[in-house]
Amino acid sequence: MTQPSGQELNSERDLGQQRSLTSGQMAWFRFRSNPSSIIGAFIVLSVIFLAIFAPLIAPSPQSAGSFVDFINRHSPPSKDFWFGTDNVGRDIFSRVIFGYRVSLGLVIGVLGFAVPFGVFLGLLAGYFGNWTEFVIMRFTDIMLAIPPLAMALAITAVLSPNLINAMIAITMLWWTWHTRLIYRIVKAQMNEDYVEAAKVSGASHFHIMFRELLPNCVSAISVKISLDAGFVILFGAALSFLGLGVQPPTPDLGTMVSTGSEYLPEYWWEALMPGLAILYAILGFNLLGDGLRDMMDVEV
Repeated sequence: MTQPSGQELNSERDLGQQRSLTSGQMAWFRFRSNPSSIIGAFIVLSVIFLAIFAPLIAPSPQSAGSFVDFINRHSPPSKDFWFGTDNVGRDIFSRVIFGYRVSLGLVIGVLGFAVPFGVFLGLLAGYFGNWTEFVIMRFTDIMLAIPPLAMALAITAVLSPNLINAMIAITMLWWTWHTRLIYRIVKAQMNEDYVEAAKVSGASHFHIMFRELLPNCVSAISVKISLDAGFVILFGAALSFLGLGVQPPTPDLGTMVSTGSEYLPEYWWEALMPGLAILYAILGFNLLGDGLRDMMDVEV
């Protein structure tokens, strides 16, 4: 009778250890076993770190405001100016760091309203059904039929272009995706035993929705938020690129790309560096979202 090899013994031991782990430990094991998840988490944390400590990290904090240095205008990337300078001599690297503050502020503002509102409507539609479901979901379908960029352009064109109005424009349609996600999850959970037990015990509608059903939606909501953050940054940059977002001299990544594109291809760094900064942030949130989705084993 053949003896098991060392590799087979290690595999069996690893399998036994995995079986003894709790669900939370297993989720963390899946997350850290995925290299892209770790990379995404590192990128997101670095963006947050840069945004929070921008005044301390930026080589030229004054470049974030109304600052000019015509002697160094259009300077290419170098050891003095890592990302080069723009058309008035401002340090692009410093403006990118401060631009992350604007981007993260947009994410917090949009998702801070869209997520609770969308989740609440999804809970109502999935739990009560009948006419409540019909009204909420048909209204959601109507809003989803409107092109998001067209709606945002219309709103920001009527209102004055600034960060607050950009948040309003994006939030007007962003809640719909969360409503449909939570509605789908709640409808699938309504026939589960724990919901029936809560009804039989006389629990209120509020208790069943927010104490029984909502906790089972947290994983999907967390993954959706991570994925949405990157798209919100991209959407905000698109509005700013078209001149309907944050206005100069406030450093905004989309505005910097728009301004820098006027000097292509000679001064390529003025558009490329802010564009790469946008790509860096979006890539981080997408990798993190995919990692969380695999960790929590949910579909969004």
